[in-house]
Amino acid sequence: MITLTENAVSKVDELITAEGEEGLALRVAVRPGGCSGFSYEMYFDTDRAADDMTKSFGAIEVVVDPSSAQLLEGATLDYKDGLQDAGFAIDNPNAQRTCGCGQSFS
Repeated sequence: MITLTENAVSKVDELITAEGEEGLALRVAVRPGGCSGFSYEMYFDTDRAADDMTKSFGAIEVVVDPSSAQLLEGATLDYKDGLQDAGFAIDNPNAQRTCGCGQSFS
């Protein structure tokens, strides 16, 4: 299951608060596609499947489907707010190769 850094937890909390909807969780998924074979998806979701895996980071709940969880085992979601490398980034030790944009892997 993916882990969130303190910076990522803080930013996700800020974004969920701005949405103003109860029960939102951060869903992280891996889908076929992208220039390297798989791509990451992240979005706020209130739906939960019976087999979803969940993990809490303070007030933030992260939801991952079982097939994505296998590909995200040991991965870390970070958030940076600087002139370079601003935004969310996933460091995934399972990725053998990543594309230049950092949004897909194989």
